[in-house]
Amino acid sequence: MIERVIDLSEEGAELSVSLSRLVIRCAESKVTVPLAEIAALIVAHPAVRYTHAVLTGIAAHGGSVVLCNEKRLPAAMLLPLEANWLQAGRFAQQAAAPLPTKKKLWKQLVRAKVIAQARLLMRVAGDDCGLLELAKRVRSGDSTNIEAQASRRYWPALFGAEFSRDPDGGGVNSLLNYGYAVLRALVARAICAAGLHPSLGLHHHNRYDPFCLADDLMEPFRPVVDEVVSPLAACGTVLLDKASKRALIGALTGKRFELEGESRTLFAVLERLAWSLGAVFARERSHLLLP
Repeated sequence: MIERVIDLSEEGAELSVSLSRLVIRCAESKVTVPLAEIAALIVAHPAVRYTHAVLTGIAAHGGSVVLCNEKRLPAAMLLPLEANWLQAGRFAQQAAAPLPTKKKLWKQLVRAKVIAQARLLMRVAGDDCGLLELAKRVRSGDSTNIEAQASRRYWPALFGAEFSRDPDGGGVNSLLNYGYAVLRALVARAICAAGLHPSLGLHHHNRYDPFCLADDLMEPFRPVVDEVVSPLAACGTVLLDKASKRALIGALTGKRFELEGESRTLFAVLERLAWSLGAVFARERSHLLLP
């Protein structure tokens, strides 16, 4: 099935639903997309209007809706409440997961993230800056904070010594923030489809964050966004505009990963990852399924 990420940020539009299809009417055009093909709808333009059926229709088909603020950065997310018949049991298993299990899973995620960062640095700079060696030293729960140690080497190597990662920053940070927000929506969607709750995290815990588990599972995939932003930054293209958004969404929707001997899309990989986590909670397997 085709998986689409739709970004409405350049002009106003009227959205409605007809015959299980999302209808997008702009000034001089009309586009229809099957609801079943929508992975995420991102609404950034203040003049976008939609019916109630748009929100419920996308949610009913397992998609997510991301609403952006006046800075065109994601401010809220709508996810489906009912994903599958396993949900109630999965919630209970997820909530009862013992701390040692969570720490073991976090170790796997951190190690995968650091390895992905190392491989990106090798492609971009020809040197992993010692990240592959750091990845070998990740312990249960990342008790020695290898993730932070890797970040202190990773960001300067990728964007220069003056760069500082800021979740609320502009320039390069605004491109990263947008890409991560789209990635987060796709991960949260996969989590809900697997019957899990996105707020019950493995490592991230914040009473004001309803998507802690999405923040956990997305970590190994952040370098997909970083790889797009790196050449843009090198060329001085640090505006969050239509072209940069297209590049970021294109990377997320077009990226292929090797998993279980097959080439799979990010959507398929995230789906398998979320289901493997549910299987760990159900004590049917011991590790996450990661590319």
